[in-house]
Amino acid sequence: MTEPLEKRLEKAMAELQAAQEAVARTERELRQASFAVLSSDRAVRATAGPQGELTGIEFLDGKYRDMSPQELAASVLEAAGAARVKMNRHVMKAMAPFTEPSSNVPELKGFELDWERIFGPEVLRDDEDPARADEQAPAWRDALDEDGED
Repeated sequence: MTEPLEKRLEKAMAELQAAQEAVARTERELRQASFAVLSSDRAVRATAGPQGELTGIEFLDGKYRDMSPQELAASVLEAAGAARVKMNRHVMKAMAPFTEPSSNVPELKGFELDWERIFGPEVLRDDEDPARADEQAPAWRDALDEDGED
């Protein structure tokens, strides 16, 4: 026996209201979020804000004094990029429940987001995959060794 239309509509409206409240809570949380990441040489800490924007740079332990401008720039770019990716992944995780189909209202199918198109391909890479470790070294790091400076 199927449920009356009025009951189904009531359920859908209740779920919609709950979803709107959850989205509002998530938006408030995301507006306060930030992530800091150290560069691999541990010379720079970069912080990304809620929209992936760079909100802070720290030069640690005076290491920058012994670095070439290219090395320092590479460390800043590496840390800033990693902080941005970490923030983007946090947004993806926080928003995931809103993309899934409704368990209470089968007519609400959910929707797909193209995270790669929104944030770029690096957001979908698995950093824990050791097979990709060599691929993760940024090309600009390699270029530092080839610039001919001594």
